Formats: sequence, C-alpha cells, structure tokens
Amino acid sequence: MLIDSHCHLDFPDLSTERDAVLIRARAAGVGLMVTISTRVRRFGELLEIVEAHDTVFCSVGTHPQHADEEKDVTLDEIISLARHPKVVAIGEAGLDYHYDNSPRDLQERGFRTHIAAARELSLPLVIHAREADQDVAHILEEETTKGAFPFVLHCFTGGPELARRGLALGGYVSFSGVVTFKNSGALRHIASDVPLDRLLVETDAPYLAPEPLRGRTNEPANVVHTAAKLAEVRGLGAEEIARATTENFFRLFTKVPRSALKGWAGAP
Repeated sequence: MLIDSHCHLDFPDLSTERDAVLIRARAAGVGLMVTISTRVRRFGELLEIVEAHDTVFCSVGTHPQHADEEKDVTLDEIISLARHPKVVAIGEAGLDYHYDNSPRDLQERGFRTHIAAARELSLPLVIHAREADQDVAHILEEETTKGAFPFVLHCFTGGPELARRGLALGGYVSFSGVVTFKNSGALRHIASDVPLDRLLVETDAPYLAPEPLRGRTNEPANVVHTAAKLAEVRGLGAEEIARATTENFFRLFTKVPRSALKGWAGAP
C-alpha cells in the first residue's frame, strides 16, 4: 500500500472523472491522497472533495506562481482555514524562479507567511522549490532560528546541496515521476542518498506522469511507478519502500488518522 502525498484532484484534467481516478488509485494499492492547495481563494473547491471522500485530505495555501494574486491572504486566514479536520498541511508555498509569474519579493513574503502558519500549527509545510535552491535553503535556515517547523521539499528536482540543507533541518524529501525519467540520473543519485526515514512519494498529478506513461495525464494510481523506481535505485523490495514511505507519511502528516486506512491489510 502506498500514499500519494501530493496531487491536485481539483485540476480540470482530474476533476472531470474524479470518481474513476479514485477507483483506479485504490485498485493500484494507493490508500490515501493529499490534494494540494494552490490558491487560498479556491479553498472551498478542495473542501468539497475531501468532505466527500474519506481517503482524501488536503492542504491550504498559495502557490508561489499565484503570490501576486493572493498577496492579501493573511497568516490568520491561513491558520483559521487550516483548523478544519481534513486540512493536514500548509501550502504549497515556496519560490519559483523558472517562470517568475509573481514578483520574487511577493513569493518570499508568502513563503515566510506560510512558514509561520506551519510553525504555529505544527503542520507540515509543502514546499515548492524550482530553480531557487539557494534562496529556499537560506530562508528555511533563517526561519528555523525563530522556531522549528515540519516541512517537505515536494517534487524534488533541486541539487544535492538543497537536499542536504533541508534534511539537516529535519525536513523530508518527496520524489515524483521525474525520478523515473531517462535523463534524471543525477536526481536518482540524490534519491539514493536521502535517509530512508525521510523519503516520500507523490505524483503531482495531473502533471509529470512517470515512465512508462510519460506524456499522459498523471493520476494518483501512477505513484506505484515512482515507488518502484525508488526501490530499484536503493536496492530495496517494493514492499519495503511502500512500508517506509507510508510510515514516513504518518510521521510527518500527523493530523491524518491512521484509522483512515481501515480495510487495508497490513496497514501501519
């Protein structure tokens, strides 16, 4: 049994056949999913999904690409929304210097606001970091001096230094289908070095479908391919990587009750 720690069930490519997507996920052995917020102003759409499905949880936050749209979102607002029982994380927030769709100062301001929410609530911060390794690491280290907070570097595509510095602060590292791509040898090397008790798997669906499905719409069921590649590069069996990443998920996402896995044989 696996857990997709990061997907976007509200995005159009998945929402039009959401029930079928969830059925396929369960058939593939995916027990739980976290559908990740990208806009606080659309949080109601996520609530409709998680309140309708026992095995789906969500986060609340503003993606850095939308930082300029939601620059008025306050810390108190994020904290208030995150008190809902099915909100189990903050974000995704962080820095994206690839597209630069929002001014970098607004991205940073939003990032620090989300960090404050994660610290206040002891909920994991889901971090988006793209072509911003140095600044992300610096902000994490600086903010940690104000008080530790749980976090995961999601869909990790950064360099070894960001992974090292994030792990040193107690963070987790999550890998998506990118780790299966033929040209991702350097990323697989990083994945082989991440401590087994800090490793997570995700799809980031509907994006980044893993090999052998690259180019298609991604969905939570496909996390099995990412897990299989991680098992391969680490010299582990499929059951061992599933057991480790599931246990890691519950250690980080402490608000998710283990009872959510009722009915799964061998659930931790």
